[in-house]
This record gives sequence, structure tokens and C-alpha cells, in this order.
Amino acid sequence: MKNPGSLSDGESLLFTDLYELNMAQSYFKNGMTGPATFSLVTRSSSANRSYFVASGLEDVINYLTNISPSTNTIDYLNSTGLFTRDFLHYIKNFNFTGTVRAIPEGRIFFPDEPLIEINAPIMEAQLVETLVMNQIHHQTVVATKAARCVWASKGKAISDFSMRRTHGIDAGMKSARASFMVGFESTSNVLAGKVYGIPITGTMAHSYVSSFENEIDAFRTFSKSLPGHTVLLIDTYDVVAGAEKAVVIAKEMEATGYKLKAVRIDSGDLKDLSIKVRKILNEGGLEYVQILASGGLDEFQIQELVEANSPIDGFGVGTRMGISADAPWLEMAYKLVKYDGRPVLKLSTGKVSLADEKQVLRSKDRNGNMLRDVIGIANEKPLDIKAEPLLETLVEKGTLKTDLPSLKSIRERFFEDFSSLGEEFKTLENPSTYPVLISNRLRDLQRGLQKNLAQT
Repeated sequence: MKNPGSLSDGESLLFTDLYELNMAQSYFKNGMTGPATFSLVTRSSSANRSYFVASGLEDVINYLTNISPSTNTIDYLNSTGLFTRDFLHYIKNFNFTGTVRAIPEGRIFFPDEPLIEINAPIMEAQLVETLVMNQIHHQTVVATKAARCVWASKGKAISDFSMRRTHGIDAGMKSARASFMVGFESTSNVLAGKVYGIPITGTMAHSYVSSFENEIDAFRTFSKSLPGHTVLLIDTYDVVAGAEKAVVIAKEMEATGYKLKAVRIDSGDLKDLSIKVRKILNEGGLEYVQILASGGLDEFQIQELVEANSPIDGFGVGTRMGISADAPWLEMAYKLVKYDGRPVLKLSTGKVSLADEKQVLRSKDRNGNMLRDVIGIANEKPLDIKAEPLLETLVEKGTLKTDLPSLKSIRERFFEDFSSLGEEFKTLENPSTYPVLISNRLRDLQRGLQKNLAQT
């Protein structure tokens, strides 16, 4: 099924910046049909991120392999008065016929490494730029933020609570997927549960509690409605008093053969309150009842609570993860690196691109830990014969070469990659810089091109 907020195949080509169509029409009018290679890269790290997590590739591939402009799409473009009849005829019959090489979802990558390389006739490769960047950027930003939260939690459960404040329906869906991909255990997003097979979780809101005259009546009624899945929100009025009432409800549930699953604290000093609540629960013989915490959390607050040995069993992480509050964007770019057999580059200040089709080769030490990456020209032989090439060919001549991996297998791939990344690169503040080198052959090509351009 299609996600709400997603594009139909017939209109997907309209999800583009106008200048992409402007350039495509100019290419068309001038007979520029040669093969072009575009690289998608993140130029630099930001906000204490030394690594990124690749995400969004599945959506890009599904988009590229299913473009089929509808009559309504052509009619709209014609109504703008911007495009010639022969160009619109080309658009009417548009389909993607190129190749996609990419670092698979769930893998760790670093600044300046090509995450995706698309090779296709230049009009095709140009027209798909906007959607490729849109899908990869958001999902990579969120996956990276979520991975930081998982690392900070040190094995404690984390749930995605982000959907109500993400930037639209599609973002809410993709944030749930990206966070589960890197280790979140569940989501509050019921539709994401259905579409992606993610376990769903939920408790109650403060409005539910305040709709009753007495807090304990709210707890009692809720527990009878969901006796096997009861989690009580205890901070609507007073957390300590709420915890004491939760003990009463738990004893009533035990008498009917059920157990209170957890209590949730959504505000206040979570460390201090969780200690008090744990004491109340334990004194009531409720050691099995978990304490969940939520309310404006991200990796920094989670780390503080975990390092302080707060008796919190799990976290609900919402807004700050779903919009990646401390780093909501990456310096991501989609740049032409080869046209009609000729390597090209950009020399704009601070935005120099690496020319030609490339490969990223990853070396590991004898213990299987990441040692270094080398960016080289796609077909060059690595100095380290054991180095692993990261970019894989997924689409050829517009056709998917193999089935896309399941979300579960992507998640397992992330765990494998992340476990081999040194802790010095994962730390939340001032992480070490992972070594990414440029091969001698690519460096020589860059210098030669720069020298030639300086003489023109």
C-alpha cells in the first residue's frame, strides 16, 4: 500500500524543483543525451557527528523504477506555458533507464563519501535529483540522530513518539522506519506498525486522566480496559501521589490475574522522580513494574539519566529525534561528476566536488573494527586487497537487480556496522574524526582537472 503523503507514480516527476525541468528542456533542445554520473555526498560533519547512517534508499529505488507520468502531469506542465510540445512528448514517455550504485541502508558512512551514484542519460539523472535528495536527506538525518539515542541508552528500551511533531505525514512514517532501523524497539505510529511491521506501543495522555474527577478512577477504568497492556501516566498532578495510586491499582489487577506493566513519567526531574517512584513500587512489592520516561528527551538527556544510574527502564523519544533538533539538516549535495565520458568537478569555495565515478573501500583491523575508508575511482584496484567496497549496484538499465532487503535485515546490518565502529567516534560531544583518505589515482585526477580548468 502507499503511505499517506506519498506520491503516485503518475505525479512523482512533478516532485522536483523547476530548474531541473528548465535544465532538462535545454539539454533536450540541444541534443545533450550523453550519459551522466551524479554523486550524492554529505560534504562535512556537523553538530558533533563523526558518522552518518545511510537511510532512505528503498524509497528512492521504488521511485526511480516506477516513474510513469500521467496525462494530468503532462496537462499541468503544458498549462504553465514554460515547455515546448516536443519536450512534453519526451516527458510523457519518461522512464528511468540508468544505473544506481549506493551504500546500502543501515551502513555507516562518513563525510565526503558518495552515498549514491546515479548514472543515466543526463536528462534522467538531472530530473530525479530533488526527490533523491529529499528522501535520503531526511531519513539519514533521523537515522543518525536515533542511532545516537540508542548508543546513549546503553541497552535500555527506546520507543519512537515523534509522529505528531514531525514535518508532515511522510516524515512521520519515515522517522518511525529510520529509528527502528537503528535500534528503537517500537513506535507509537500505528500506521508505521502496519506498513513496516514495527511493534507498536502506547500508554495514555494527560487528557484521559483529567477527564475523570479522581486520578485513581482514571487509572482503574483504564486498567480494566487494557488489563494485559496497562501503562499508567502518573505525572498529571503529582508524581509521588500518582505512584502511590498506581500501587493500589496494581494490587487490584493482581487479584484478577493481571499485572501492571509500567508507569510513565513525562515531566519534571526524571532522575529524582524515578528514584522516588522506584522506592514506592518496590515497597509495594511491585519490583516487576517498569518505569518509563518521556518528555523532550534526546541522546543528551538519556545519557545523563543512564550515567546517573536512574532506575528508568525505557524511554519514549519524540520531537527532538523526529526532527533531529540539534542538527536538522546536512550539507548534502547531488553533483555532476562525469558527463559523456569526461570527468568533471566543481571548484566553488568550500564546495569542491570529487570527480568521476567512485568507490569507497573500507579496511578493518585484525579484530574486525573499522580502520579507515579510502575514496577512489570506481574501477581502480585497492592497495588493501581485503578492503570492502561499500557501494553496490542495485539498479541496472532502470531495473532492480535483486530484491530489496527487509527492514529486519537492514537493522541487523546496522548493528553489525555500528559494533565495529570505535567508541571514540560515537561519543556525543567532540568525537574523533574517522580517517577517510583519497586514493592517489583520484587525487592525481583532481589535480589534473583543476590545473586544466585554471588555464581555461
